[in-house]
Amino acid sequence: MSTAKISAMPITRALLSVSDKTGLADFAKELHELGVELLSTGGTSKALRDAGLPVIDVSEFTGAPELFDGRLKTLHPKVHGGLLHKRDDKQHMAQAIEHNIPPIDLVVVNLYPFEETVAKPDVTLEEAIENIDIGGPSMLRSAAKNHCSVTVVVDPADYPKVLEEMKENKGNTTKGFREQLAVKVFLRTSQYDAAINNYLGQCRTGTCNNFSLNLPLEQELRYGDNPHQKCALYGDFRTYFTQVQGKELSYTNILDIEAASDLILDFVRPTVGILKHTNPCGVGQDDESLKVAWQKAFETDRQAPFGGVIVVNRPLTIELARTISEIFTDVIIAPEFEPEARALLQKKKNLRLMKMNDAYIAEKKSPVIRSCPGGIMVMDRDHTALGLDNLESKVVTKRPPTEEEMRAMRFGWRIVKHVKSNAIVYTKSDRTLGIGAGQMSRVDSSRIAVWKAREAGLDLKGSIVASDAMFPFADGLQSAIDAGATACIQPGGSIRDEEVIAAADAAGMAMIFTGHRHFRH
Repeated sequence: MSTAKISAMPITRALLSVSDKTGLADFAKELHELGVELLSTGGTSKALRDAGLPVIDVSEFTGAPELFDGRLKTLHPKVHGGLLHKRDDKQHMAQAIEHNIPPIDLVVVNLYPFEETVAKPDVTLEEAIENIDIGGPSMLRSAAKNHCSVTVVVDPADYPKVLEEMKENKGNTTKGFREQLAVKVFLRTSQYDAAINNYLGQCRTGTCNNFSLNLPLEQELRYGDNPHQKCALYGDFRTYFTQVQGKELSYTNILDIEAASDLILDFVRPTVGILKHTNPCGVGQDDESLKVAWQKAFETDRQAPFGGVIVVNRPLTIELARTISEIFTDVIIAPEFEPEARALLQKKKNLRLMKMNDAYIAEKKSPVIRSCPGGIMVMDRDHTALGLDNLESKVVTKRPPTEEEMRAMRFGWRIVKHVKSNAIVYTKSDRTLGIGAGQMSRVDSSRIAVWKAREAGLDLKGSIVASDAMFPFADGLQSAIDAGATACIQPGGSIRDEEVIAAADAAGMAMIFTGHRHFRH
């Protein structure tokens, strides 16, 4: 029997066993109408019967009962034999007939929700273990191994494609399509095993003994840091961000999008952030108008935003779109774009508009992964501005901050954690005034922030200064005092803290030690 003849034979029997029942009933109904016999298990079998479809329980098919609270259902020679025997091998076919093992031509399986289960903050080890699927991955692998004859589906999104293939190919699917589905299966099962490995390894020691990643290619990027560096994006970035328009993304675009989105998620009031090379160069707030918030952010630095990234935490309005369109911008990120704003910005063909999806907010707890010689480092994400609770109790100077200074401190502390270290930020309660980033000396960062403010024509008198880490010497704080800052928020922790506090007291400055550092390398 030739492979060509096999590919022309219609699918006659399908085994369906799914946790995610999205689209299941409609898919199974069409399979039934195409003459496919339906085998199923447990809750899937019940769901199909409730939909009025004829179903044969796997236990009836195999002659073996489901055992151990459903832990043993499909691990049976009649199931795996029906999946694994070669239809073009005479000896295989003879053994299948001898042992009464009819072929199973289509397998539809998605796995117990292990990843979703362990993502719950109060999950127990017992719950996690009960959500480790055994029969599902086994069936998927058997079917995928024999994809020359068997169609295997692990993703409900592929149901329409399977039906389309069957209708166009006399009840079967093409070999090329089955190969695509098989590759998808092995990717999914490897991801599933990696999730189990990572979770159980961490349960034992607090840190994963082995850390595994297996991600699909999502797209090739325009280039890496530079045009001569090839770069590709793996995973499911599009779950979190939707590109509405514009040129293809590059490596640096992805970094900027993440940095901008992490910044904006630290704010509740209507806020506009402008970033360049992942560093904030201006942040503004206003309770009523995004355009006013933009103006406050833009006035911090009128040069850096050229070719930069703009992020907002409200739908982008036509009013703000008109203003933004006057300068060259690389990327704009928003939770939504008003239709009029979209229509206006579409005139800029290269401008990338990125919609931040709700899923990204929930993703803030994911770790930061960075390559290093010989491997990778996995780090908890710095997703919360720490130390802002009970600020009144953290005053270390003789003079406590005023209410306005306290508001400005909260604002500045949320920004400085997103600036590359050493980071110094001067702010009012609703806008940045000067930002110094990434210098080898904290004094130099302060000097740059002061210089940038003066270049922008902004007065630092009465401002607050935020420092992502301690002032190791009084000279760094003194430069802020000389610039006009009247209050400071910093972690504290220097062996010379008393000298720094004394310098603040001598100038009548209010200072708070948060007790938490927010370095960003």
